[in-house]
Amino acid sequence: MTTAPEIDGDIETQIAHWRRELNRAGCLEPATVDELETHLRDQIDALTEVGLDPTEAFLVGVKRIGNLDALARELAHERYQRLWKQLVLGADTAGAGAPGIGVPPSRQIVLMVTCALAAAAAIKVPALFGADLEDDGPFYARNLSLFAFPFLALYLGWQRRLSTAIAGSLAGLFALGAVAANVYPFRGDSSNTQIITALHLPIVLWFVVAVAYLGADWARRSRWMDMVRFTGELALYWVLIGLGGGVLMAFSALMFNAIGLDPETLIGGWLLPCGAVGAVVVAAWLVEAKQDIIENLAPVLTRLFTPLFVLVMVAFLVSTAATGTGIGADAIERDVLIGFDLLLVVVVGLQLYAASARDPSAPPGLFDLLQLALAVAALAIDVLVLSAVASRIGEFGWSPNKVAALGENLVLAVSLAGTAWLSLRFWLRRCPYATVERWQTGYLPVYALWALVAAVALPPIFDYR
Repeated sequence: MTTAPEIDGDIETQIAHWRRELNRAGCLEPATVDELETHLRDQIDALTEVGLDPTEAFLVGVKRIGNLDALARELAHERYQRLWKQLVLGADTAGAGAPGIGVPPSRQIVLMVTCALAAAAAIKVPALFGADLEDDGPFYARNLSLFAFPFLALYLGWQRRLSTAIAGSLAGLFALGAVAANVYPFRGDSSNTQIITALHLPIVLWFVVAVAYLGADWARRSRWMDMVRFTGELALYWVLIGLGGGVLMAFSALMFNAIGLDPETLIGGWLLPCGAVGAVVVAAWLVEAKQDIIENLAPVLTRLFTPLFVLVMVAFLVSTAATGTGIGADAIERDVLIGFDLLLVVVVGLQLYAASARDPSAPPGLFDLLQLALAVAALAIDVLVLSAVASRIGEFGWSPNKVAALGENLVLAVSLAGTAWLSLRFWLRRCPYATVERWQTGYLPVYALWALVAAVALPPIFDYR
């Protein structure tokens, strides 16, 4: 049972402690917490007027409002019911939309559907000019993010009523991405620099989407943690939509095969590509409209997978030490490098999302120790990869893949080293957790900068080969 906080200091300190417990309940939106605080303050004023001192009035007011855990469960149940009302009846029937959104709730679904359909149509436009999804795979790989992200940015920017200057800048950045993806004279479908551009351009454009999401606050470092939360939730919703889409495609194949028709064109040519890009906008709408109900799903998954990743990586490091082999330079091929980089990116993502869901004022705990172990293990693996890449460069010279791998692993190594060092200091109670969070959010532009260099600068440096 959650009880009132220990009384220490003046009444404002007591109310701040009480707010913190409300926030830890995990399902209360800021507007609800503000409303409850107003109610508590009214209770305190009324009780002090009849002779109670502020401390007694605070305790009685908290008791009257009720047990915080029970209140959290009640509000969660209320929002669960509101979710289905919103899905079936529309946002106007269920209540207000997400806070800070400039578009009325009744128009949000129309805006979402319009942008999602536009994204779905965009991926079919190249077919009008002879670009086949199956035969022109490299073209679609380079442009995949350009089919979805501009319309996602349009959806988010329209909601936040971006200024003309910001909207124009975002459009210019998307145009630059289109140039890098389509004007560069890559040497054949197997061009290494083409693959590098296809892998890094989505990272650059996602930061463009982030500016649309953050709106006028894009320059405030503290707001970037909101973008981290948004990214994690959008990814989860997109995967869930994809799983539902997979069921739809399976039944479509079953039905059309039953009457002797080949559903390959319908599924492979329309449902899969159009659904994949359109679902990005739909997932964003779900995050925006339903965030106060299911926003704790990603932090739960973070707590589940962090210890599992620690175990796997420690087992790998122990095996490496026991065999004395390390990562051989001959094993460092493009697919292996991509695999290791994805592993390290996932680790960084786990740490970012754990930070986004953590109460900065809470003392160090077991999960913080696991986060420290995760950073140290990932850093050790990164050092092994860097050593193998450096050995490969020394033996065979420079190439686009090796330069991209070297840069990415150096960027990740600095990030992991900083996180590990500050996490250790926090665990030893030598700095607040806010310092760890500021390092992680402050380092985000470095990822974007390196992705921009890899996507735009490396191809001409290596003559597009």
